[in-house]
Amino acid sequence: MLRKKIIIAVIIVIAVASTAIFVYQRPTDTNAKSEITVGAIGSDAQTWQYIAKLSETKEKNIKIVVKNFTDGVSLNTATAEGQIDVNAFQSYAYYNAYNKSNKNNQLAALGTTYLEPMGIYSNKYKDIRDIPNGATIAIANNAANTSRGLRLLEKSGLITLQSDFGSLSGVNAIKNNPHHLKFKEIDDTTGPHVFKDPDIAAALIGNTIALEGKLNVLKDTIFYERINQSTKDNINILATTAKEKNNKKFKQLVQLYHSQAAQKYISRKFDNTKTEVNKPISYLSN
Repeated sequence: MLRKKIIIAVIIVIAVASTAIFVYQRPTDTNAKSEITVGAIGSDAQTWQYIAKLSETKEKNIKIVVKNFTDGVSLNTATAEGQIDVNAFQSYAYYNAYNKSNKNNQLAALGTTYLEPMGIYSNKYKDIRDIPNGATIAIANNAANTSRGLRLLEKSGLITLQSDFGSLSGVNAIKNNPHHLKFKEIDDTTGPHVFKDPDIAAALIGNTIALEGKLNVLKDTIFYERINQSTKDNINILATTAKEKNNKKFKQLVQLYHSQAAQKYISRKFDNTKTEVNKPISYLSN
C-alpha cells in the first residue's frame, strides 16, 4: 500500500513539473518576433539593407529581411495583407491618402524617418522663370504627390491654388494659371525618363525616384522644396498594419533608423538629400 502511494506521488510530481515546464516554455510576448520583413523602394531599400547589418541591430536580436518593391501601391497592399511587416517608403500624406481609400485595410504609422525635397526638373530650361506659356508639366498621378507637386508649383510662382486646397487636392483646385500650363499625369516612378521628353517642359519628381535616376535634388533642379512647418505632411514614416501599431520589436526599427551609424551612412550615400526627422507621430497630426 505504501509503495502504491509512493508511485502515485511520483506520478503527480512528474505531471506538475511537466506542466510547469510547458507553461514556462510558452511564448508570453507576442512582440517577440526577431525576424522582421521590411518592404522598401529604391534608396530606402539600400538604407535598410545597411541597417540590417549593423551591430546595433544584432544587439537587439533583430534579423531584418529587406524586400524591394517598385511601386507604393503594391507595397502598401502587401503590408496591409501581412506579407510585409513594416514598410519604409512613404510620406505621411501618401499614407493618409492610402488609409482614406482603404477603410478595411488600415495601416498605422510607427515613427518618423526623414524628409527629402521634391524638385522641379527640366531638360530644356535652366531657370523656373524660363518656362514658357502653354508649356506641359509632368505631375504624379497619385493624389498625395499631385497635391505636393502643385504646392511646389505655387511656391515657384507659376500658379496659385484655392484657399481650401488640401493634401489630396488636384489640378481642378488651381485658382490661377496665368501661364496657361498644361499638366500631364504620369506614374511618378517614370519621372527621370519623362523629364527628358522634348514635349515636356518640366517634371515634378520626388527625391527617392530622382536618386534612382542618378539625379540630385539640390543640384539638378530648377526649383525644389524648402523644409519648414508647411512641408511636414511630406515627412516619411515607417508603417505597419493597424493591429501591429504597438509592436515593440517593430518600433525598435525607428530607433535603429535614427542611430548614429545609420545616419552617417545615409548622409554619405545620398549626398545629404535626406534630412533626418526624429519626431513623435503626434507632431504630424498637430
